[in-house]
Amino acid sequence: MAKALDDFVRVGSPAEIESLLESLIQPGGASLLLDKPESTPLPVVLMDQVPAESLSMDITAVREIGGELRRGVGFRLLGQVHGKIVRTPLLKVVETETVAGRVICHCEYPLYLEEMQRREAFRARLRLGMEVGAILRGEGEATVQGDLKDLSQQGCQLELPASAASLLSAAAMVEIELCFPNGTRFAVKARACHTVPDAGRQIMRVGFRFEGCKADQERKLWFFVREIERESSRYVEEADVGRLPSMLFQSQAVATTPVGRRNLLSYPTPMARRLSRVAGYLDAQLLELQQGDGIDSIQLSRHADMLLMLADEDMEALLFATRCLAREPLLVRHGLSVAAHILALADGATVPRDMRKALAASAMVHDLGKGLIPGNLLSATSLDEGGYAQLKMHVALLDQALAGCQWLSAGVVKAVVGGINERLDGSGYPAGLDGDQLQELSRMSAVVDVVDAMRRERPDRPAWRIDAVYRHLLSNPGQFDPRWAKRYIQRFGLRPVGALVRFGNGDMAWIQRLDQQGKPFQVQLTDVVEPPGEALGEVLRGNIIARLGEPVEEVPVST
Repeated sequence: MAKALDDFVRVGSPAEIESLLESLIQPGGASLLLDKPESTPLPVVLMDQVPAESLSMDITAVREIGGELRRGVGFRLLGQVHGKIVRTPLLKVVETETVAGRVICHCEYPLYLEEMQRREAFRARLRLGMEVGAILRGEGEATVQGDLKDLSQQGCQLELPASAASLLSAAAMVEIELCFPNGTRFAVKARACHTVPDAGRQIMRVGFRFEGCKADQERKLWFFVREIERESSRYVEEADVGRLPSMLFQSQAVATTPVGRRNLLSYPTPMARRLSRVAGYLDAQLLELQQGDGIDSIQLSRHADMLLMLADEDMEALLFATRCLAREPLLVRHGLSVAAHILALADGATVPRDMRKALAASAMVHDLGKGLIPGNLLSATSLDEGGYAQLKMHVALLDQALAGCQWLSAGVVKAVVGGINERLDGSGYPAGLDGDQLQELSRMSAVVDVVDAMRRERPDRPAWRIDAVYRHLLSNPGQFDPRWAKRYIQRFGLRPVGALVRFGNGDMAWIQRLDQQGKPFQVQLTDVVEPPGEALGEVLRGNIIARLGEPVEEVPVST
């Protein structure tokens, strides 16, 4: 039985309370709001519930509030379930303990929950695979393209390129035109009310409040909100698979230029532009994970197929393309590079396609679990025992997120996702496996992973040159399988595709193709030490050494 309470509806049924809380028991599913002035939601992990008795939550990421909780300061837990805001009444902590470096709180069990139901406040969130472009128009002819992330009758949230900041600062009021896949367009005046920059992704999330809506605009907005929610409901696990899709999300028969943030980005090669579609999926999937959702089985399968197609079409072009995604988050760039190099090592002539697809999928997402742990762990120059214990949790968090991907080989996931960070001497994680306990795929993946990681800049060190990485692998046979280290070196060489090399005549160039002897066959000249982009110069093919001289050294670039 539900009772209206301000903008919320009270849920008192024990079964409903248990079900709603179960939906919040996942990384990113719940936030904690202290009962004090100017408090803001804080990230916690709701771990377990004993119905009618207690809740357990992990507050390790915000352990500084532990003292207030122990002193009896009340709090609410907040979250979203199927697009609705859910909150508990005020609760208090009963007991706090530290387990393996994690701070665990046990608190009262709520007698009821509250769901926000008010139509005007309801926000329909677009799920992975639902794309609605947005054109932002400021004063004069200034425009920026972005992507719609959620919509209500009162406003919306857009993801925009960082360059949109100048347009927003110059115009108090803007026009937003929403562009749905079926060709439907809707324009409305709006005012920016909050901005959250994301420097790592070179984007900004901006919340807008609609201004001066007429009656017909309000009716259309509510139609769009309902259709987005209808389409979104087809993606959840318990959805009715027979439910008809929303016509708003049916693409036009006639191809048109898509609208969206990524549409205007430039890439140095055609292959890099095509690979950016897979990168865009991984970027969106990372955000979905951070909002409490799992890995989308259908989208992962579709984009693993796409990566396989690109690899079969032109492996060298794909390897170079993985160095051309500087605008993408590090976890996305690293995952795609590891996936492409694993596919190159796993010869398509001898490895079945289903196995290669599972390898590609597992490698693509293998590090996305790091997006679910506190960001300060990834930016730290050193970690204490507690921090390292938290870091290792990313493997288990991703395993949970992959639970719905029934098509994906459990053996490959265990070998790649679970084994890529293990070491022969048992010094790796998460299980500390050693020697014969490690599968061949784990041994191979570990080599590919560490080569790519060491060639990228980290908070505690600069990027390594490839020859230094090879020396590290060969001088540590106790950690890395020497057979796979030698196979990697033999396959990719001392001047691999994607390396920036200085030649004997002083020119710098990106290596794009090698001949059968492993010597540069195609390079692209550049004058700048930065990831491949618009500044690339002339492409040279053929006897490169005769024109530029012998390769002298690799120039480290963190891509």
